[in-house]
Amino acid sequence: MVSAHTARDTAIGAGLAFVAGFVDAAAFIALTGLFTAHVTGNFVLIGAELISTSTGVIAKLLALPTFILAVAATRLIALALERRGSSPLRPLLALEAVVLIAFAIVGAAMSPLGSPDGAKAIGVGMLGVAAMGIQNGIGRLVIGHLAATTVMTVNVTQAVIDLTDRLCGARLSEQVRIRLRRTLSAVLAFAAGALAGAFGVAALSFWCVLVPAFILVGLLIVPDQKPSS
Repeated sequence: MVSAHTARDTAIGAGLAFVAGFVDAAAFIALTGLFTAHVTGNFVLIGAELISTSTGVIAKLLALPTFILAVAATRLIALALERRGSSPLRPLLALEAVVLIAFAIVGAAMSPLGSPDGAKAIGVGMLGVAAMGIQNGIGRLVIGHLAATTVMTVNVTQAVIDLTDRLCGARLSEQVRIRLRRTLSAVLAFAAGALAGAFGVAALSFWCVLVPAFILVGLLIVPDQKPSS
């Protein structure tokens, strides 16, 4: 039987994974190949674009410092809340939701964005990167015991290892079964989010980003938990 604590953790992990998949796919399409949740992927694209005639290099170069600043701000906010004896989960989820709402509104208001290296496209793109920087910070600072919600490679690797052990006859402990449930739910939620984001941006442009923002608002009703040590 799944405990309330485990169900809560699964809801948080799957919800955030859906958000990351949605935003990454929608932004990648709307912003000419800019990764927001997985910013290191921009390095590969920079290398490819430097030897081609495509555009968008400036936005990809600015993504990393923007991401770093967002993570640093998340850390400072978390520290301030913890010193006051408050859990940072809800405030940080609310902050990410606000940034995503700004991403949607500003993106829709400025569309068409024009050149990927133009001021409008870069400004809108950095809002998306900042939102995902906050989520990455949440993943490390508040819910570090859960599966990653923005980068699925580690989750897929761990799930394959656990499933292989099971197929080889190993008896999985309760801890491993919980981990497998978390990793698989995160991977499936991220994939569903990516599909929804792709179709959403095609149908609604930047307004579709309100969907993951509202999911974050919904996660605010999930009880707070103490940061992992």
